[in-house]
Amino acid sequence: MTDTPRDGRANPFDLSDTIVAEATVSGRGALAIIRLAGPDAHTIARAAVSAWPHQPRQSVLSTVHDAGGNVLDQSIVIRYDAPASFTGENAVEIITHGGLVVPATVLGALIARGARLAQRGEFTRRALLNGKLDILQAEATGDLIAADSRAAQRVALRQLDGGLSRRVLALRDEMIGLEALIAYDIDFPEEDDGPIAPARIHDATESLLTGLGSLLATARAGELVRQGAIVVLAGAPNVGKSSLFNALVGERRAIVTDVPGTTRDAIEAVIDTPTVPLRLVDTAGLRDTADVVERLGVEVSESYLARAAVVLACADNIESAATVGKALAASSAAVIGVRTKRDVGPPSPAELVSIGKELGTPSVVVVSAETGEGLDDLVREIERVVAAGALPPDADAPLLTRERHRHAVTHALDEVRAFRHAWRSEALPAPVAAVHLREAITALEELIGAVDVEDVLDEVFRRFCVGK
Repeated sequence: MTDTPRDGRANPFDLSDTIVAEATVSGRGALAIIRLAGPDAHTIARAAVSAWPHQPRQSVLSTVHDAGGNVLDQSIVIRYDAPASFTGENAVEIITHGGLVVPATVLGALIARGARLAQRGEFTRRALLNGKLDILQAEATGDLIAADSRAAQRVALRQLDGGLSRRVLALRDEMIGLEALIAYDIDFPEEDDGPIAPARIHDATESLLTGLGSLLATARAGELVRQGAIVVLAGAPNVGKSSLFNALVGERRAIVTDVPGTTRDAIEAVIDTPTVPLRLVDTAGLRDTADVVERLGVEVSESYLARAAVVLACADNIESAATVGKALAASSAAVIGVRTKRDVGPPSPAELVSIGKELGTPSVVVVSAETGEGLDDLVREIERVVAAGALPPDADAPLLTRERHRHAVTHALDEVRAFRHAWRSEALPAPVAAVHLREAITALEELIGAVDVEDVLDEVFRRFCVGK
């Protein structure tokens, strides 16, 4: 992989530069970290500090001064020697006091001595170019920083550890093995062992298709981890949807009144669960109405229902269950029945059975937004339904979390299918059919960055923060 642009322009990611950036958020805080990496990192930092670590990964207390000798701060200095650093280069971290002025002046002193301000994601990009990470691990670094749920954190850590990379590499190796079988059969058809048995090629191809299909099937789970599973509260007006929403979220987000039609638009909140984040959506009551504004709210509700992973069909009696049951007839989402207002009066077993029949689901959870009864059971049931519908059986299985991943694996799968068709039907000569295998291998190599993919790198690091 090269860092030289194809268009001949000056490269903003020149590895011969020494780069510097503040690795912590700028603003009021106890500490800030200034990160320096590149061929002259030690020389530049040593000129700016009074004390220098004698050993790598050793920290020393030092004063930092500018080119004029003015003291800027009393800081901790840590030295890293290539290749044992995050980027694989000589590197230095200077831990300064926080705030706006101190880190900025220390940063300025290092730039004045020859460092260049780093671009977004440039430290991680250098780690990739120096072989410390592959593209999937680099993406995981950004995902870990951006994680807003425990599920996203867990998936990013597995990807950073190389779980997805190893899965992709194993599939690529299988493809190379199959390609080698085809090449041997083409080049050495008269060897003593005879031609390659068709069953052997068939089995290898089917194994590849199964592996690629299984990996592609994780894309839905990856989407849920990154964006959250949409869980829509649906029901007739005044059955307690907004009260339940507020109780699940733990704060007052929706207006709760006895006036039908109060919720005119959808209100969202995220509940972080160990499996996937739940995007809880409180919607307008489902009913026929002549009120123009309320009708718009009902249309928004119907839009969310079409995209929902789970619908909480809320009802406080059999009649309201029948109303929401009719509205959900065309929905393809999983439905969990919710008998609300447990505190007003517990339902009889017969009523629960009738509510379940009206909603078309045997799963009916009885809750009270006022007392909190049944809320934990409801969240566990939501998690169970989401996991059953989208999450892989192996909780530690690597997931495809981005559209780039899904596109690459889909392309590889299509190419292997095309090879199978051409080889079985003998529609193409074996050398031509094998081109499909080479294309599939290339798709997976681009996914992990084993080939030159400069445009992909630009897209991966465009959203990174400076200093990472």
